[in-house]
Amino acid sequence: MKSEPSALRDFTVDRRVWLLSGVSIGIGVCATAIAVLLLRCIALSTNLFYYHRFSTVNVSPAGSPLGYWMVVIPVIGGIIVGLMARFGSDKIRGHGIPEAIEAILLHRAKVDPKIAVLKPISAAIAIGSGGPFGAEGPIIMTGGAVGSLIGQWMHVTDAERTTLLVAGAAAGMSATFATPVAAILLAVELLLFEWRPRSLVPVAIASATAGILRVYWLGAGPLFDMPTLDGTHRISFAIGALLLGAVLGLVSAGMSRMMYAFEDMFEHLPIHWMWWPAIGGVGIGIGGLFFPRGLGVGYENIAELLRGNAPMGLIVGILTAKSLMWAFSLGSGTSGGVLAPLLMIGGAVGAMAAHLAHATVEAQAFWALIGKGSMLSGSLGVPLTAVLFCLEVTHCLPALLPLTMACIASYLVTALLMPRSILTEKLSRRGTHLTREYGVDPLELVIVRELMSFISVPGVKEELPPSYAYADETARGTAEKMATEGLATLPVVDRESGLVCGTISLSELLRGRIRAVEREQERLRLFGYVPPEQGGHN
Repeated sequence: MKSEPSALRDFTVDRRVWLLSGVSIGIGVCATAIAVLLLRCIALSTNLFYYHRFSTVNVSPAGSPLGYWMVVIPVIGGIIVGLMARFGSDKIRGHGIPEAIEAILLHRAKVDPKIAVLKPISAAIAIGSGGPFGAEGPIIMTGGAVGSLIGQWMHVTDAERTTLLVAGAAAGMSATFATPVAAILLAVELLLFEWRPRSLVPVAIASATAGILRVYWLGAGPLFDMPTLDGTHRISFAIGALLLGAVLGLVSAGMSRMMYAFEDMFEHLPIHWMWWPAIGGVGIGIGGLFFPRGLGVGYENIAELLRGNAPMGLIVGILTAKSLMWAFSLGSGTSGGVLAPLLMIGGAVGAMAAHLAHATVEAQAFWALIGKGSMLSGSLGVPLTAVLFCLEVTHCLPALLPLTMACIASYLVTALLMPRSILTEKLSRRGTHLTREYGVDPLELVIVRELMSFISVPGVKEELPPSYAYADETARGTAEKMATEGLATLPVVDRESGLVCGTISLSELLRGRIRAVEREQERLRLFGYVPPEQGGHN
């Protein structure tokens, strides 16, 4: 007996996706406005702190005439952020993206309205006072908060509210970097925990909306210009990209461990966490005294690396001072993103390798781009996002194949070395287990008819029981029905005749997973691998 064509489908989507898609357009508009506002606030904060003027012109703290007094400014910013976290909301502390993931997993995608106000303000103060952070994390969190608040106002389901939260987050990233496609992939690889039309379509629409509006409010891309590249298809470039990607995987793991080592150090301090950002500000101020270009977001540093022929002083300063300033201050629990600093550090590693190889100016820019993408891929565990992100911020299409190989190599190294990424480690420390591996549920591939117990005599036509399963539906749907209704056994009904034709129990449903278990056990036997949960090692 075959299933009816309408009984089972490739995708679980209904007409409500039109409603969510329409709302996502509005979320895209709001997230873009927030991104523009936050970037302007960061510029205003930088001008107030370092130049004592009221202006929203983008400037670098490195050109400030304050001299040694620049050491004090990050401390003042840290004090303000600590007070805001203590008496406003402690949710403003941290990178931004882990907090968005936590809201999705643990809080039914509900975000406190205060976060939508306090997070961008605290980030503007932290970065404007010299914090070596990116603006993208706070913008992603704030955009997600707006999506969540709209979802709460509309009284949608938890799954739909999650979609709106992620739509706001993706739109925020799209507006910040002019990377609408990479923002969609980031949502899939890091935030959605599914790949379904009902969530992917609204997120894509919000991201595209933000990408379109960004052209009018912030200008069109690319964000960073690069020299023209030729010959990137050669084998030597591919081999070099693999090697550099593997090295960046090691660097990614080292940066994550260093940042969390500083966080552990702050946890043991005998003072209230409210004062930790101020102590982190001391580290920023001292580091900025020796390397002023390490203060602030530092997009101009990334741009110089990607133009090629960056001075060795800049490269060494990023790899030493900027790395320590970023890890120490972020470990203190202040407000700021990780994306821009990691891109800068990865680009500096690539530029250093090019310098040591006496490469041309164009090749130096190319290897800086490879290092930037590899660092993003390894640190966040998002290889596809890293590839598309680098292409969208530079429009450097000739780098596609080497960039892909480097990002995959970095991703593999960190996956083998690190149990968690720099983002999910924070959730793990809060007691939340998060898996980043997606696969089709084995019960989705098994039909109830294959597992059920048939009755010898078909039932007569009568009123169906309140709860039952169809013989041609998936075992997963039946398992979800049992779980939600607290049942251990369900009668099974033939869809065509409407008669009860058997029963299915929980023990029978579990047999549906045998095929997947056997495949995994065969793989383990073939390679002699013992999983960690059975006493083995990674």
